[in-house]
Amino acid sequence: MAILKRTILRCTALAALLLGLTATAEAQTWPAKPVHFVVPAPAGTAPDIITRLVGAKLSPLWGSQVVVENRPGAGGIPGMTTVARAAPDGYTFAMVMATVVTLTPHLFKDPRFDLDSDFAPVAMVGSGPMLVVVTPDLGFNTLADLVAAAKKQPDKLNFATPLLNSVPHLAGEMLSSAAGIKLHLVPYAGSVAAATATMTGESQVLIDGIPALASYVKDGKLKALAVTSKERVPGYESVPPLAQSYPGLEAIGWFSLLAVAKTPSEIVARANRDINTVIADPEIVTRFAELGVYPMPGSSADAAAFINQQRKLWADVVRTAGIEPQ
Repeated sequence: MAILKRTILRCTALAALLLGLTATAEAQTWPAKPVHFVVPAPAGTAPDIITRLVGAKLSPLWGSQVVVENRPGAGGIPGMTTVARAAPDGYTFAMVMATVVTLTPHLFKDPRFDLDSDFAPVAMVGSGPMLVVVTPDLGFNTLADLVAAAKKQPDKLNFATPLLNSVPHLAGEMLSSAAGIKLHLVPYAGSVAAATATMTGESQVLIDGIPALASYVKDGKLKALAVTSKERVPGYESVPPLAQSYPGLEAIGWFSLLAVAKTPSEIVARANRDINTVIADPEIVTRFAELGVYPMPGSSADAAAFINQQRKLWADVVRTAGIEPQ
């Protein structure tokens, strides 16, 4: 019996060793075929554009094509479940935006994916701060002016949001909570409609991504009072960050690359290294800036820590706002 047990243990150890050697060999030859980046957003949107820019630079580095697959809808669930069910061989990744990771798990009763057990963070790609803008005719020149007016007229200033239960919407909830004010929420069908309503005075306050608002601010049709990052943003150095008025307050969009859970660590490390190389490319830096996105270099551990911090942050915001999953 003892001999049999020793034999079984030796066979088990040998099998584990062979599996390990096989995984290492595969990682060393990776990628040997096209790599798929699944984007849980429609073609032509910021997440799609970001992914295609990065993919085009990665393809020659890897010697294999990066294929972008758009799987939009339902808070990103179709795209996330596609990746979660893929083989952990380094040939399927998810390029995700903040909303899918931080809000979808709280807005849907059955998101059908678990970030902790289904995915492994690879790298942060970029962050996308937003602007707090108002109708110019109001005469507000600072965030303090807006807050003072809102305190005098609780629930009277209309706060436009391009999408209900989105990062821009909940950024407004964060600001309202920090400032002790109440704005009247008015959802619109997209960024253009929300911006138009704010320019005409139908709504008075709007928070949205820089690309959606940049031309209006430049033309003086909207007045920028703050950026939602902790620091000033290139190109908007005169616009103070929210954290200047409310220390620690930050509400940003971002993009991150996730691998299937149990993807070989060597592949994750290689992908992280090459993502960092790509987002430092001057051409990518320039194109990102045009989209209001700024590179976020760092390790896979940095990405994991940042994502976990953001998940906790937005979970608290959703809870405070009293939003129930649907």
